[in-house]
Amino acid sequence: MTKQIQPGINVTTISTKKFKTIRILIRFTARHTAKAASARTLLTSLLETNSLHFPTQTALSKELAALYGASFGINVAKKGNTHQVNVAMDVVNGEYVGDKQVFVQALSFLQEILFSPNQQNGQFDTPTFTLEKENLMAYLASIEEDKQMWASLQLQELFFEQDQDQKVPSFGTVSGVKACTAESVVKTYESMMNEDQIDMFVVGDISAAEVEAGFAAWDWPKTSRVHPEIVTDFQTSNIIREKQVTEPVSQSKLNIAYHLDVTYESTLRFPAMVFNGLFGGFSHSKLFLNVREKESLAYYASSSLDLFRGMVTVQTGIDSTNRNRVLQLIHEQLEALKTGDITDLELQQTKERIKTQYYLGQDYAQNLIEKAYYEQWLPKTKKTEEQWLQALAAVTKESIQQVAQRLSLQAIFFLEGEDEHGEA
Repeated sequence: MTKQIQPGINVTTISTKKFKTIRILIRFTARHTAKAASARTLLTSLLETNSLHFPTQTALSKELAALYGASFGINVAKKGNTHQVNVAMDVVNGEYVGDKQVFVQALSFLQEILFSPNQQNGQFDTPTFTLEKENLMAYLASIEEDKQMWASLQLQELFFEQDQDQKVPSFGTVSGVKACTAESVVKTYESMMNEDQIDMFVVGDISAAEVEAGFAAWDWPKTSRVHPEIVTDFQTSNIIREKQVTEPVSQSKLNIAYHLDVTYESTLRFPAMVFNGLFGGFSHSKLFLNVREKESLAYYASSSLDLFRGMVTVQTGIDSTNRNRVLQLIHEQLEALKTGDITDLELQQTKERIKTQYYLGQDYAQNLIEKAYYEQWLPKTKKTEEQWLQALAAVTKESIQQVAQRLSLQAIFFLEGEDEHGEA
């Protein structure tokens, strides 16, 4: 059940007896920009560390311990054109500990975190700000050591070469964080509180009346809020962007990005999901079986699908000498799907795996939240369980071919290992 508290601010209760805990998620959504991503990520670190009345991490941790060991965290994410700040908390259902005030106290804690940050005179607490800024810069700099993740980010930057915002990840950049000041992040905080779309979710054995009463004391600013388009408008290029980097790593990474002219709202959404499963999403997929298993040319080979940005990516770990052969094999697997080279067994297996994922997802509170969130943002996608399963079952080989034929190769990133075999 969803209730609009005021324009741009909603509270949704998902009542279920599946869980002994109650999950609370407060999501701030704005348009993703390169500049704001770094500042919003630093802001999450500051809000997560302490507050005005819990000025140390120790004080904040004690408050969580008093809530029967509640867990709490803040992170950022990016979906299509949007940037999310997610404030999450899991608390025990008071019915199980004989304390009916647990939920109210949890909301009071979150209210303190969001409405009373550790700032004075127009800037965040200096020692906290300095430490968290240094920690975040160190973390972002360390990403390059995770070559698989770094290669994926390099591919994203290449794919969105003409889009200065989309090429930047949700957590920003070292240079972006470096440019932040204790004063400028206060402005980021004020922008988030005053201008973001705010969606609050509560999942658990609790009524909508209890949830709405709990949030009634939260005094949100009465301002005009943004509601950006979530799906990215990508302009394809006839020129394939390629980049190669050589480093002393033991395994080369060959990553490929295609634009897919199918979005989350498209009638081809379900065929696209099945296509990805057949292409490289599962262990019976064409990439896994033919590139990794049959030809033994890859340590790993998989594909992923992003329907908010119209993007299909292929990730492989290979020996550098096999680069051209692996590229050829990837192309052959895609061509097979374009021509409908799909057995009945492959189609059945893929649908069953997707169906299993769907059912498993029902056992996680966060998945229920995500479903509700996207149905609010994209109401045309709303489906009952029966409708969802029917849409999956209705996927045909012909519709999968249609999806495959809509792929357009846009970018290739190759991280070449210069000493893969231990030779000089």
